[in-house]
Amino acid sequence: MSEHAKLTHHTRFSGCGAKLGPAVLDKALCGLSQPSWPGLIADFSGNEDAGLFRLDDGEALVQTVDFFPPIVDEPWLFGRIAAANALSDIYAMGGRPITALAIVSYPTKELGLASLRAMMEGGLDALVEAGCALLGGHSIEDSEPKLGYSVTGLVHPDRAWRNNTIKEGAVLILTKPLGTGLVNMALRAGVASAEALEASHASMARLNREAAEILARYRVLACTDVTGFGLAGHAAEMAQGQICGVRLFYDQLPFFPGAVEYASMGLVPEGCYRNREGRLSSIRDPQAVPPIALDLLFDPQTSGGLLAAIPGEEGGKVLAELIAAGIDAHIVGETGGPVGTVDIVS
Repeated sequence: MSEHAKLTHHTRFSGCGAKLGPAVLDKALCGLSQPSWPGLIADFSGNEDAGLFRLDDGEALVQTVDFFPPIVDEPWLFGRIAAANALSDIYAMGGRPITALAIVSYPTKELGLASLRAMMEGGLDALVEAGCALLGGHSIEDSEPKLGYSVTGLVHPDRAWRNNTIKEGAVLILTKPLGTGLVNMALRAGVASAEALEASHASMARLNREAAEILARYRVLACTDVTGFGLAGHAAEMAQGQICGVRLFYDQLPFFPGAVEYASMGLVPEGCYRNREGRLSSIRDPQAVPPIALDLLFDPQTSGGLLAAIPGEEGGKVLAELIAAGIDAHIVGETGGPVGTVDIVS
């Protein structure tokens, strides 16, 4: 794509690493309330991946919005990843995406129209694969490129997945490896290997659709997608229910090639530090966790995998079916321990 400028050269942050930190969001939303709307099932107050609004006894709307600056240099791939990331929130709630609106910020003079066109083509490619109609959108002139989508889906209100409804005796299955933020930092530093870039780019561009469809055949106790707050941050949200906490098996976590090396080199996104600031208090005995492990666990992910809590007796069967479908899935933890805590164990 020689006709296109390298997108990451025009941004300060990348992908979901641009998100406001959880500590900032907690303070901004604290005390914010709205009327008790008929039909409202889940809103911004519950740290859910998307909102839920009941239409009738058999159907509810699932709504989300997500946008960010480029995490890759190629415009078409950036568009594809931006759409896959936004669609993921619908899949994480057990929903089926039906419509989308694009959100675009773009420096026209600096980057030209060819890159913008390629971004939109990449996003549309992912939406078409998802069976999701692009209805339109909104664009503004900006000094940095950004792209995302507001996505609406449908789900039966009694079959919607929530992120903090775990129970004891469940296993945690993750459907994509970790390390997209670290790989992107290595890209910016000019040291990312071709293997690391190929693996992370392919993973970010892949929809969570098939993984969600497989999970839906089983009993999903809770589900979220791992994005800007990192695995530890999203696991902390899972643990904020009423039953128990979670344990993450550090030695069983899947990482992209090079991610551990890049963390050891100090190529850590700024979003990682914001995540640690906001959610380190949820980590049980954080002083016992090596700093590099915390960097890897709080690395902000873009278009990451689903993290699903499955009853323990079904975990092996679910994992086998995911792997048979070509999904790089792993059992990365279990439920247990005090409510609100994330225990990092070997």
